[in-house]
Amino acid sequence: MACHDLNRDLNIPAGVRCIVLAGNPNVGKSVFFNAFTGLYVDVANFPGTTLEISHARMGNDFILDTPGVYGVSSFNEEEKVARDVIVGADIIINIVDAVHLDRDLFLTQQIIDMGKPVVVALNMIDEATRQGIKIDVKELEQLLGVPVVPTVATRKQGLEEVKQAVGRARPGHSLPELEEMLPLLEKRTRCRATALLILEGDPFIAARYRVKPVDRQEEIYLARRRRVNSIVAAAVREFTAGISWSTRLGRWMMQPLTGIPLLALTLGLLYEFIGVFIAQTVVGITETGLMQGYYEPFIRSVISSWLPPSSIPGTLLIGEFGLLTMTVTYILGLLLPLVLGFYLALAALEDSGYLPRIAVLVDRFLMRLGLNGRGIIPIILGFGCVTAATITTRLLGSKRERRIATFLLAMAIPCSAQLAVIASMLGRLGPGYIFLYVLLLAAILVLTGTALNLLLPGQPGDLLIDVPPLRLPQPVNVLKKTAIKTKNFIQEATPLFAIGALFIGTLQVTGLLQALQNWLAPLTVSWLQLPKETATAFIMGFVRRDFGAAGLYSLPLTPAQSLVALLTITLFVPCIASTLVIFKERGWREGIIIWPAILILAFLIGGIVSRVVI
Repeated sequence: MACHDLNRDLNIPAGVRCIVLAGNPNVGKSVFFNAFTGLYVDVANFPGTTLEISHARMGNDFILDTPGVYGVSSFNEEEKVARDVIVGADIIINIVDAVHLDRDLFLTQQIIDMGKPVVVALNMIDEATRQGIKIDVKELEQLLGVPVVPTVATRKQGLEEVKQAVGRARPGHSLPELEEMLPLLEKRTRCRATALLILEGDPFIAARYRVKPVDRQEEIYLARRRRVNSIVAAAVREFTAGISWSTRLGRWMMQPLTGIPLLALTLGLLYEFIGVFIAQTVVGITETGLMQGYYEPFIRSVISSWLPPSSIPGTLLIGEFGLLTMTVTYILGLLLPLVLGFYLALAALEDSGYLPRIAVLVDRFLMRLGLNGRGIIPIILGFGCVTAATITTRLLGSKRERRIATFLLAMAIPCSAQLAVIASMLGRLGPGYIFLYVLLLAAILVLTGTALNLLLPGQPGDLLIDVPPLRLPQPVNVLKKTAIKTKNFIQEATPLFAIGALFIGTLQVTGLLQALQNWLAPLTVSWLQLPKETATAFIMGFVRRDFGAAGLYSLPLTPAQSLVALLTITLFVPCIASTLVIFKERGWREGIIIWPAILILAFLIGGIVSRVVI
């Protein structure tokens, strides 16, 4: 894959240098990328994958970010994308963690072995100093054969020097052993990087060039490890062990005895921020106060002067599900504050180094549900907003894990807005029904995850995750990352919401929405043993989950009927916002499978529970 391929696939202008940021996970690549590019960033799915690649102008050059990887290979989707982007690069800016030099330099040496011009950014040099690690930068530069620039990216120290060093980027000192192995393959592929990957046994690159993988990976990796060890031994002059308070806290976070209480505290704070402050207080102001209080009356008065509100065009534009009413209110009043708050919390957790520690803590339990420790992130955030949490399934390492997490979020995780109404109703029923509701929901979550783990082909991937130093989040980095991700999501989601509103509005004006309510009535009465009016609550639950729960509030239900109704409405198909995001993230084919499967399971489980408790 050459640079012109990157140009074709990611709309990069022809005739410019492709500068690629590469490094292990959590070494600060996003900080470098944001500092080099500002907010003028394009994000596109890499061809044939669901992974997004950020790219933007940097002066006369084009700069691309890559997924964090420990080596250039083809073990997972992230590595395949990073591999192709690195192979197609003109210059590599390799960010390494000064605290974990022995680990990060393995990737550095591999990139050097590919023959690529490299600049090494020796990041977190301040953290290394605090831990008693002293690095001879000049010696490291001489041993690697490429420019090495010490940086503290979160404070913007050394970033300008890295940009200036790009002009001095050069191929470094590759392994002497490779000079005997590579010439024949390099002649065949006309590219040293691809020749090296074929020599290391990469089946995808070998198939691309129609040659048989040589598979001398173990021999090369051992030589590379010996080389890195010798470099570290020569360049790291002194190491004084000293355990700081943040290091102790970081360790406590990963040990069950101390980590579980700390996680519970974090979850409580997250719920208060996303589930209460954002989803209830802020959304109450933006959606109810601003959009429904000011915007919707204004737009209705403007459109009504041109079209009768009861006409078909009027209903589709400014009706209950109108393109100019519900769509705009949902996007600006509901989704924007939720996504903004979610990305703000996620960016702060990422920047602090706490997310990897949560993943390590819960990894063993989640493996039973077909997920590894990373799966806790969308599950946690789902209790704030399932719509926003579904987006975070992108963090998971395989399509299989993303499918399982998306299904569990859609089925068994109630969002904060819905939980508020459910808690109010359960409070009237007493602690026994509260305990039963929580127990049933937890059992359904575990059983569903276990079943999906058994039914879907494959196994959950091992948790291969870097645990960076624990540190205070940097406000500038957090805000930039939040702004970029929020802008990109809103741009992608807006057309989907417009389509959804038009669909629901069409059902309304054709009378199909009312017919659907009547059609559901026998199911709710005969199978769920609930009043006929609950059918309307389920329809409204599709529009907004809390609307569905609120629709049950005034119905004359017995305590047992209330339990059945609340459990079913929780498991019921997620709201239109979440549904559209599911289709966006998983594709239409998988979305069409997930949607009816959850619908059937919700009514099936609700009916079974009704037979037991009513």
